[in-house]
Amino acid sequence: MAGNITLSAAVRQNLLTLQSTAHLMSGVQHKLATGLKVNSALDNPNSFFTASGLNSRANDLGTLLDDMGQSLQTLKAADGGIKTITDLVETAKAKANQALQTQSQYERKKYTAQYNDLLQQIESTAKDSSYKGKNLLAGMGNDLTTIFNEDSTSKLKINAVDYTNTALSTGLNLSDLAEGQGAATSFQLEGGQTVFTLKESTNGPTLNSSSKLSTLQGLSTTNTLTFNGASTTAVISGSTLAVTAGATVQNLIDKINATAGVRAQFDEASGKLTIISNNDFGIHNSATSATTQLTSVNATAFTSLSDTLVNSASYKTGDILRLTDGNGYELGSYEVSSTSTVQDLQTFLEDFNGVSAKFNTATGKMSLISETDLSLTSNNADFNASNFVADTNGVTISALSDSGFATDTAINKVIDRLNNALTNLRSQASEFGTNLSTVEIRQDYTKQMINTLQEGAGKLTLADTNEEGANLLALQTRQQLASTSLSFASQADQTVLSLFR
Repeated sequence: MAGNITLSAAVRQNLLTLQSTAHLMSGVQHKLATGLKVNSALDNPNSFFTASGLNSRANDLGTLLDDMGQSLQTLKAADGGIKTITDLVETAKAKANQALQTQSQYERKKYTAQYNDLLQQIESTAKDSSYKGKNLLAGMGNDLTTIFNEDSTSKLKINAVDYTNTALSTGLNLSDLAEGQGAATSFQLEGGQTVFTLKESTNGPTLNSSSKLSTLQGLSTTNTLTFNGASTTAVISGSTLAVTAGATVQNLIDKINATAGVRAQFDEASGKLTIISNNDFGIHNSATSATTQLTSVNATAFTSLSDTLVNSASYKTGDILRLTDGNGYELGSYEVSSTSTVQDLQTFLEDFNGVSAKFNTATGKMSLISETDLSLTSNNADFNASNFVADTNGVTISALSDSGFATDTAINKVIDRLNNALTNLRSQASEFGTNLSTVEIRQDYTKQMINTLQEGAGKLTLADTNEEGANLLALQTRQQLASTSLSFASQADQTVLSLFR
């Protein structure tokens, strides 16, 4: 039907112009709407495929950029772990130096335990320094590879170290130290005394220290005095005194005092000789029968905390008891008084860290437990003498094992290892720092490269909105003019109708 309609040349020309303008406006509007001047290969094959290649590479680098970001986080986690471990190693070194400043084995034992706790914290920190399952401080299987380009020809491999076990020689080479194991001992508290008045006869005058021993009732210059133990026939080795013409009471006193575990006290005014002994003790006169003692002491075990210490020859007024450890460090001292009791001795021993004491009233033994080597000594030569044999070492405890900080030499060896560990950590921190900087630099470079690629692709495909806006305005003007022209052409055709009126 439309084919039967005839348009004038002017109208047809204006219609064609309007159609062309509308088509051009549609293209410009599409460019403005999409922002692209090349939307498909039909628009410009060369620009379209070139831009597509550039954008594809930018997308690939974008994926790698994400991986670089994750590598950075893994490195930061490891770097933070190393900083914390370094602080812990420096704290461990401080503990070793503190141990070096004291000679107390007990304090050193405590520092050893604290040192071992710090090593455990180091291992825990290393285990906790992972990011998304990758831990550069956990050794084998945790190496990190960061790829920088699309074909993987540019990459950085970061080797993991193992700090999860501080004892590894390839790591920190810091082993746990022995914390030491204490031991125990016991010593007997016993004694007895007798008072023997030295007289010339039953009702005669008393003797003094310078009196002739032969003037003592029942003695003569032909006699010999023998010192016996629990049995009158058990002669104490080397303990005999010949009652010669020149022998005096003082010679007897000296001979008694020379016997281990026996003490003599003589009163010049009353002539009373007090003999105090740790064990049964007797003086036998060769002029009498074998079962007759000149005088004797019956010693028994202490049975109460209130028993007085000076009732034993191991203790006398003014004695100084000293408690020292294996390094010769004095824990404390105690001066024995005439009223000092077993309770006082136990309290003195209990006052020190790492030492405990308990008196057994059934056996008369003082049990002593120590976490370190320990010695209880006295300036009394009879201290802890037993069965008339002197104990020159006093009461001693040898710990089953010493702590790793027991001696200065041992501590200095640990400090040397700590210094090496710190050097190792600082070197590794520097290496991780370099790797971190490298990844950051490559990350920045990759960002710039992506921008360059996207910018290049944009120059090939992006529309110039200013230009396209101007084009649209021009086309709109053209469309308006074409519409006006079409109107004029239509009016020209209508003038023919006026001829028929």
